[in-house]
Amino acid sequence: MDFLKKLQWRYATKHMNGTKVSNDKLDVILNAIQLAPNSIGIQPFKVFVVESEDVRKKIHASACPQPQIIEGSHLLVFAAREELTNDEVEEYVNRIATKRNVPVESLGDFKKMIMSVQGMSKDDYATWAAKQTYIALGFGLVAAAEVEVDSTPMEGFSAPAMDEILGLRAKGYRSSVLLALGYRDSKTDYLVNAAKVRKSNSALFEMI
Repeated sequence: MDFLKKLQWRYATKHMNGTKVSNDKLDVILNAIQLAPNSIGIQPFKVFVVESEDVRKKIHASACPQPQIIEGSHLLVFAAREELTNDEVEEYVNRIATKRNVPVESLGDFKKMIMSVQGMSKDDYATWAAKQTYIALGFGLVAAAEVEVDSTPMEGFSAPAMDEILGLRAKGYRSSVLLALGYRDSKTDYLVNAAKVRKSNSALFEMI
């Protein structure tokens, strides 16, 4: 199955059959998320990988009553960092210097650019950080299709309830978007054989 056929194959799965996703396939998806591009490369988010059935039941009961939460194998909770601290900036700059074998002093201008994020308003920063989680989500969706794991992105959930269940606020994060992983239930999912509906290329793209 080539790449575009796999994207045709994937859809927002409505019902999953409980089959577990192997660690090998999960690692491919998580590694793709790790490699996703993001603004200034600082990755102002964390992905909480929820496999526990008990925790997923709590999420289903209080934060997101969608069947994929409990029918799936894993739930990825993308959570944006609430603020960018000086310690995080220092750690990131030092990591760059180490990985690229360059003097940390040579990164002074880049460090100033990173710290400019700290000058954003609270709302602008929250929007910026959340956008980075959506880029990572996209890479997770594509990687899941590549290894033929079904997935469902979800925005319709109670972020305060999710944050409370996972203790995110105490860790400095707020939930942004979800990705359920598993395998489609061909018997109960009404979309399993439905044609994919998208705009035509001529309607979607305008060449300038």
